[in-house]
Amino acid sequence: MVEVVAALIWNGEKFMICQRPANKKRGLLWEFVGGKVEKGESKEQALIRECKEELDIEIEVDSEFISVKHTYPDITINLTVFNSRIVSGKPTLLEHNDLKWITKNEIPNYNFCPADKVILEKIKEYF
Repeated sequence: MVEVVAALIWNGEKFMICQRPANKKRGLLWEFVGGKVEKGESKEQALIRECKEELDIEIEVDSEFISVKHTYPDITINLTVFNSRIVSGKPTLLEHNDLKWITKNEIPNYNFCPADKVILEKIKEYF
């Protein structure tokens, strides 16, 4: 099982989603910014690194929002999502195809990675 982290970054009532590159697995599906935890990293350290690498932003990692296990045909992941906020930088697309700030009511307008479905349900329920 691969440990993966993601950031639930809020801006008022909107949260950030990113569209995966076309040339990657699950290409052009929407997700939360994040990635794999590397050996020797904490989940929080991995999330800070991934946000810097993917969007050139510095974030502050807050509380854990949810953790979900998901099995894709090619990989099984344990995805931990943290409430986070941008402390410096403006999101710049360094790896993703697109970036949007959406409200919970706009969730149905986007095709998300299957692992994110439970996370999105919790967002709709809690916010």
